[in-house]
Amino acid sequence: MEEIDIALITRRSIRGVFALTSRTFVIQLVSLSANFLLTIFLSPAIFGVFFIVSAAIAFLSYFSDIGLAAALIQKKESITEQDLRTTFTLQQILVISVVLVALILANPIGSFYHLEKDGILLFQALAIAFFLSSLKTIPSIILERSLRFEKLVIPQIVETLFFSIVAVTLAVKGFGVASFTYAVLARGISGVIVMYLISPWKIGFGFSKESAHKLLSFGVPFQLNSFLALVKDDLLIVYLGRVLPLAQVGYIGFAQKWAFAPLRLIMDNVIRITFPSFSRLQNEKEILEKAIEKSIFAACFLIFPSLVGLVALSPYFVHLIPKYLKWEPAILSLAFFAINAALSSISTPLTNALNAIGKIKISLYLMVFWTIATWVLTPIFIVFFGFNGVAAASALISCSVVLVVYLAKRYISFNVFRATMYPFVAAVIMGVAVYFLSPILVKNLISLVFMIFVGAMLYFLCIFILARNEVLSDIKLVLGHLRG
Repeated sequence: MEEIDIALITRRSIRGVFALTSRTFVIQLVSLSANFLLTIFLSPAIFGVFFIVSAAIAFLSYFSDIGLAAALIQKKESITEQDLRTTFTLQQILVISVVLVALILANPIGSFYHLEKDGILLFQALAIAFFLSSLKTIPSIILERSLRFEKLVIPQIVETLFFSIVAVTLAVKGFGVASFTYAVLARGISGVIVMYLISPWKIGFGFSKESAHKLLSFGVPFQLNSFLALVKDDLLIVYLGRVLPLAQVGYIGFAQKWAFAPLRLIMDNVIRITFPSFSRLQNEKEILEKAIEKSIFAACFLIFPSLVGLVALSPYFVHLIPKYLKWEPAILSLAFFAINAALSSISTPLTNALNAIGKIKISLYLMVFWTIATWVLTPIFIVFFGFNGVAAASALISCSVVLVVYLAKRYISFNVFRATMYPFVAAVIMGVAVYFLSPILVKNLISLVFMIFVGAMLYFLCIFILARNEVLSDIKLVLGHLRG
């Protein structure tokens, strides 16, 4: 692969941010709209089934990768066809093995969770969709190495449209759990087709011991990190499905999905862009340090006000939207998960930067700590606070962002206070204003939308007053690279 100079990295990264954010905004808009409709037509128990089954498949899927994809993206040298074929071969051996195990275990897993036939079919459909998703890995790596993020998002748009249209249409017609079954299959098939249209790669098998050794030296710790994240999150959901009623698991899933929506919209794009970009800049420490500060500021700039507004206005959403009152028990969990999401907007770019410069073991140690803390605190919090204890434990554990900052500063010089101060202050001012104005102004859905608009304008006004020079400087930099 041809080497890319720093100017091109900067230009493509900035363009990638705009391409991914703007197009992912469309994805999230469609996804959240679909989720909104699904929460109207489907019961909390059905959401609980989808939440648990998805987590079970996610657990199995982590055995299908040993970090080779991440190793290819992080690799300093150019990747070769031999690297690609070795990665694809090893991955498919693992994927097919996992899918076969999943299909064999479908009925026992269904019995374990007292799932009906529709729930078992959903599990099988997710296993097949997982195999289809694995076929996109190599074309996706090629695009990420080239920093062609504007193309990378196209399959995601198509997948989201297919999933949302199919799921909502069938939910309206009363298909229940089967709405998700057909939707995940439609998503998987459409995604593979579009990915190979925009990033053609001739599927081929092969194996190089030398290539595998180099890639595994980074890939194995990276995947172990991901596996611990799985144990911390998805396996926890599997556990919750046994100790809590399905409806309460549905409340947890509802609260987590909405609280993490701003994080997924912004942070997933930041990580997708910054990991390959930071990897290419790992020998340019001064530039890398500035890039890290900018990525944290960008994440906080958008995530902080979104979360504050969501928490402040969530009671009005529940009471004013028809058939949404059934989700009122999830409001407290939503607030706790929002704390987690806000602090993750700081810690995630830092662990991402540590991975990009090859300090994968530091991230691994952090993940070990988070996993142990989650499994120790969550059952205890459930005993004292019920299902809301899951989110409360999550919020408490996220306060370990202080440790992440301390460890990251040992290898990279950056100013986290400068990157987070202005978004935090502006979001707090906005939140206080929205909290006191909402009881007076919000009487129906139209006034609720107006309140959102007022809050957003107040936030941007505060940011402009507090950080006018910095914001204008960043806008000038971005416009310069977009025009270039």
